Amino acid sequence: MDLAYIPSPSTGVIHLGPIPLRGYAFCIILGVFVAVWLGNKRWIARGGTAGTVADIAVWAVPFGLVGGRLYHVITDYQLYFSEGENWVDAFKIWEGGLGIWGAIAFGAVGAWIGCRRRGIPLPAYADAIAPGIALAQAIGRWGNWFNQELYGKPTDLPWALKITESANREAGLYHPTFLYESLWCVGVAFLVIWADRRFKLGHGRAFALYVAAYCAGRGWIEYMRVDEAHHILGLRLNVWTAIIVFVLAVVYMVVSARVRPGREEIVEPRSRKPVETGKTDAEDAADAGTGKDASDASDDAADPDDAGDSHDVENGAGNGAGSAAKG
Repeated sequence: MDLAYIPSPSTGVIHLGPIPLRGYAFCIILGVFVAVWLGNKRWIARGGTAGTVADIAVWAVPFGLVGGRLYHVITDYQLYFSEGENWVDAFKIWEGGLGIWGAIAFGAVGAWIGCRRRGIPLPAYADAIAPGIALAQAIGRWGNWFNQELYGKPTDLPWALKITESANREAGLYHPTFLYESLWCVGVAFLVIWADRRFKLGHGRAFALYVAAYCAGRGWIEYMRVDEAHHILGLRLNVWTAIIVFVLAVVYMVVSARVRPGREEIVEPRSRKPVETGKTDAEDAADAGTGKDASDASDDAADPDDAGDSHDVENGAGNGAGSAAKG
């Protein structure tokens, strides 16, 4: 008799009249919201403007969803294009099946487009959004719980996941690999936040740390799963993907730190604020047009005979310097 286990939902969808509310879709949407919310806070802290993260996410999220689905369909093509299968099911994203590798790759393309339209460096944006992506994955994994999918090997541990029988699965108690990955992603998010504050990571290194840390966990979690997958040299395809991407992320961090040390001083040019002068906008505009400041005016009042000569020299030098800076 099993005294403790994690129950699975009897259904992954709740109907509100004719409208179906699917647990998998809800988790994905909630994860996106959290990622944008946290990314916006981090972007503002880096000197960016509010709303920029959401504007770029309008490009990144759709690309990510398409990429995640494509990766899943391509690597598990037998589920949709084998004899007796219906290829139309490949479009039923609400039934589960998003590959994080494809989602991140295609999402990066969408983010790059959004960043170019705003004149923003993609690495800086990636650093800001990295912990949010990890939290989005942590939330999104609970969608697999609603669908009773992506569980691990049989176990009698107190936190075992109870799976009910269906056409594609056998009833029993299994390792809740969805929960393991969810908790791991939460840890990755906090790791990136801590490391970014401690070491002032920049030029994409915070994002690379997220990628490397996630891959380290995905490797051993993937090894525990029992769902059907392609194998290469005895290892699941996603294990090999995690190993390769981990190495690439670590290499990027090392090379980037040597080539471009430090952190970007300006992440969004349009967000730069003018230096406080204590003057009104009209006074600043007048000073900019005449090349004079408050000290010039006081000097003129103190020595009216020399005011014209001294200002001719100073204004000439100032205008020359200004011309050189603009060039």
